Amino acid sequence: MLALPGAPALANPQLQAVITENIDQIRKPSRRTVAPLVAQIAATGPEGAALLAAWADRRLGVTEDGRLLIVTGDDATDAATGAAVAGADPDMLRPNSGVRGVIESALVVSQLSDPEPRIRAAALDAIARSGTAEHLQALRDAPADPDAALQARKDRLQTLLTIQHDSDSAARVAAIEALSGDVSLDFRAALNPLLATRVMAATEPPADANIAREITPGSDALSRDAAYDLLKANGTAQPRLTLAAQRDALAANIVDGRAGGVPVADLADPAARDRAYEALEAAGTVTPAATEAEAQAAIDAHRYFEVYAEADAAVTDAARAAQTRAQVRLAAMKGIDLGLDALSLASIYFLAAIGLAVTFGVMRVINMAHGEFIMMGAYTGYVVQTLIAGRTLSLLVALPLAFAVTFLAGVVLYRLVIRHLAHRPLETLLATFGVSIALQQIAKNVFGTQARPLTSPAWLEGAITVNDVISISTIRVAIFVLALLFLGLFLFIMKRTRLGLEVRAVTQNPGMAASMGINPDRIAMMTFGLGSGIAGIAGVAIGLFAKVTSELGQDYIVQSFMTVVVGGVGTIWGTLAGAGLIGGFSKVVESLNPGNTLAAQTFMILFIIIFIQFRPRGIIPQKGRAAEA
Repeated sequence: MLALPGAPALANPQLQAVITENIDQIRKPSRRTVAPLVAQIAATGPEGAALLAAWADRRLGVTEDGRLLIVTGDDATDAATGAAVAGADPDMLRPNSGVRGVIESALVVSQLSDPEPRIRAAALDAIARSGTAEHLQALRDAPADPDAALQARKDRLQTLLTIQHDSDSAARVAAIEALSGDVSLDFRAALNPLLATRVMAATEPPADANIAREITPGSDALSRDAAYDLLKANGTAQPRLTLAAQRDALAANIVDGRAGGVPVADLADPAARDRAYEALEAAGTVTPAATEAEAQAAIDAHRYFEVYAEADAAVTDAARAAQTRAQVRLAAMKGIDLGLDALSLASIYFLAAIGLAVTFGVMRVINMAHGEFIMMGAYTGYVVQTLIAGRTLSLLVALPLAFAVTFLAGVVLYRLVIRHLAHRPLETLLATFGVSIALQQIAKNVFGTQARPLTSPAWLEGAITVNDVISISTIRVAIFVLALLFLGLFLFIMKRTRLGLEVRAVTQNPGMAASMGINPDRIAMMTFGLGSGIAGIAGVAIGLFAKVTSELGQDYIVQSFMTVVVGGVGTIWGTLAGAGLIGGFSKVVESLNPGNTLAAQTFMILFIIIFIQFRPRGIIPQKGRAAEA
C-alpha cells in the first residue's frame, strides 16, 4: 500500500486517535454499544462525517494494519488523512441495519448545516422518518436555513418533535395548540401516541396515572372475561378453573367415596364441587385455580381504568382537543374531496351525454351507437399518438381530428340508416344497436382485443394537491375545463349562429321551419353529425384515463342515457343537471360502500327508477311544442 507523495501524515489527528483506540469495535460494531463511538467520530469534524457516511453506505474498508479507507469505485482515500491510496485491497465493512440507523441518525445533525440544500433536505427527510430528542435539540441549535421552504419544514419538524420529545409540558402544549386543527398526516401521527390508552385494574384509582375514563366490566369496552384475563396478567388472580378440569381433578382424587371430603353423590351440585376442589387445593393435592364464584368475586373486587400512555394530563387534554378539531376539519375536507370527485365524474358524464342530448332533442332518435362514436374518438387519439411523438402536439391534433372523423361517421350513419327510419323509434333503436355491434367488431379486427394506451402529456400527469385529504388528478381538472368549454361553445352555436337558430326552429316546429325555407333533413343531418363529433372528442378525453378498447363506449352509453333522461330530454341545461345529479349520487354511494362498484351502479339505477316516477320529464323538462311532440 503506497500513499501518494505530498499527502499530510495526519490531516485529522483527533479522528486518527479515535480510529486507533476503537478499531476492533469499528470492525465488529454492535447496535447497543456503537452510539458513543459514532458520537466521538462525528465530533471530529468534516473528516469524521465523511467516514460515517462511507460506513453507512458500506464504502468503508479496513486494511490489515488497521487503516480505514473510504472506497469510491476504483479509488480509495485514507479516512483520517484524506490521502489517496493506490494498490489497496481493504476488507470492506458491512454494518447491519441497526448500526447504519445509529450512524445515519448522527449524520443528520451535521447535515443540517451543510452548504448543499440537497443534503439539508435529505437530513430533514431522515428526521421526519424517525426523529428523536437529539434531533429536536439539533434542530434548535441549527442556524437559520437560507432556503425559505427548508426553513418552513425545519420549523414544522421542530414543532412536531417538541410534541413528542420535549420535557417541558408547557412547550408541548403550546406546540400542540400551534398546529391545532391541522389535518396533515404527520401531525395526526404525532397525536396518536399521546392519546393511546391501556386498560389497568386496581382497587382504587391510581394516583400517579393519567386516567382517561373508568370502565365497567361487561360493557362493550371490556368484557368480564377480558377483565379477568387482565387480573391474571397482573398476577392478582389465579387461572380460571374450567368445568372439565374440575371434574377430572375431582375424579382423580376420590377416596372412600368422597372427593375433598364431599360425597360423590353430592358432586352434581356446582357449589359442592367448588367446596371439594377448594379442600383439595388446601391440601395441596391439585393445582390452585379459581372457581367461577372466585373469578366473579375477583372481578368485582377491582376497578378498571383506561390510562393514557402519556403521563401528563395537560398534554393529553390539549392533544384530545386538537384531535377533535382535526377530525371536524377532516370530515369537512373529505366532503370537499368527495364533491370534487363528483364534479369530475359529472363532467365526464356530461361530455359523454351532450352529443346524445343534441341528437335526441332535434330528431327524437335513440342512437344506440353513440358509445361507439366515443370509442372511435379514443382510437383516433391512439392512432394520432402513434404517428406524432410529442404528446401535447398529438393531443392538439387528436381533438379536432376525432371530431372530424366521428362527425363524418355520424353523417354517413344518418344518410344510410337514420333518415330512412324517421319517426320509427323502435326500428331506429334496433338499427343503431346493430351498427353498434358492427363498429365494435370492426374495432376488434383493426386494433385487436388488447387495450391500447392513450398517454396524456406530462403537464396533465400528477395531481393538484391541497393537503393530505383534498387532491384531484390534473387530467380530471382538464376534462372539467373541456366540459365547460363545450358547454359555452354549444350555447354560442345555439344562441348566436344561424345553424343554432335553424336547429331551434326545427326542434320547435319542423313543419313551420320547412315553410320558412329551412331544410329539416339537412338540419337533422348536421345535428346528428355535431352530436357524433362531440362524442368523438369525449372519447379522446375519456381515453386519457381509461383503457382504450372496443368496449369503451359500452362503459358510458348507459350513463349517457341516464344522464339525458334524468336531466330532461333534449335540453343542454337538463343534461348538465342530470350529469351533476348522477355523478354526485354515484360518488356518495361509493363513499358509503367503497370498492363495490356493482352496488353503486345498482343503487343508482334504483334511484333513477324512483326519480322518474316523480319527475318523468326530468329535472329541466323541455318546454313549448317540442315537449309535446
